[in-house]
Amino acid sequence: MNKLESTSRTRIRRLGATLFSVALGLAMTASAMAADTVTLRVGDQKGGNRSLLEIAGLAKDLPYKIEWSEFPAAAPILEALNAGALDVGYTGDLSFLTVYATGAPIKAIGGTRSDARTQAILVRQDSPIKTAADLKGKRLAGTRGGWGQFLIDATLEKAGYKVDDATFAPLGPVDAKIALVAGSIDGWAVWEPYVSYATLKDKARIVANGEGLTPTITFIVASDSAIATKRAAVQDLVQRLNKARLWSLDHLPEYAKNTSELTRLPEDVLLSAYTAQKTSPIVIDAGIVKEVQEASDRATRYGILSRTLDVGKAVDRSFTAAAAGSN
Repeated sequence: MNKLESTSRTRIRRLGATLFSVALGLAMTASAMAADTVTLRVGDQKGGNRSLLEIAGLAKDLPYKIEWSEFPAAAPILEALNAGALDVGYTGDLSFLTVYATGAPIKAIGGTRSDARTQAILVRQDSPIKTAADLKGKRLAGTRGGWGQFLIDATLEKAGYKVDDATFAPLGPVDAKIALVAGSIDGWAVWEPYVSYATLKDKARIVANGEGLTPTITFIVASDSAIATKRAAVQDLVQRLNKARLWSLDHLPEYAKNTSELTRLPEDVLLSAYTAQKTSPIVIDAGIVKEVQEASDRATRYGILSRTLDVGKAVDRSFTAAAAGSN
């Protein structure tokens, strides 16, 4: 081998080593970028937060990925959050507290409030029950550990009865609706859009509602792990959901039409429900904590919650603190 060939081979080796180093560096950079892309695992229901973000135009250009999982109800969303299978979900205030009371590593970080009158106890059109005073001794259905059971107990108490002066039938909305129509229960405690459907389509009557009895708050709930490791993405999602909810208040017919197409629920039912609910984003502040604490204490007294809770420890106020400061 002459000197020229030796020099050429040396240069080739060096060039190869350099190219390998560059390729390795690019691969490592790409890997690091992929690793930096946050994925939020979000639990939803059909016609829920995903469709709300999309119709409001707020599901674009996300600085993170969302892996949506659709559930038939809020209860399995809470189960998945507790098991670490989800990062974020949403559920009614008392259902959240019921699971939190078991030691679930979750916090309420935001949410919405609806008009409390949109929680109601329904009876059939031909029922002899006319007012809450007539509920004594009757068989009343609702969700266990949530708004349904709480509304029944609170309504009985307000009427001067004990919570066991009526028979509680723990049924989900679908089964309770069938049972009410069939006459196997006397009353059904439920929320929108079931209230609007029952009154508009099944001619059910409202004999009591949640006014003055329940906060009617739906919480955005996150796992402690997501709060600790995906905070920026969770914060952004909360802000987008709040903006989308405000958009919906100004576009109720459009929102109802879109949800109807997704869920196959009648458009007039959804428009009635959305108009009555007036669902608006909340700031988790001292007032909200106090209100939910009072409901929590009552739920403990009713036996719905397994123990007395400190609601202040069940929430993380920081995710809506910026909104509070802007008011």
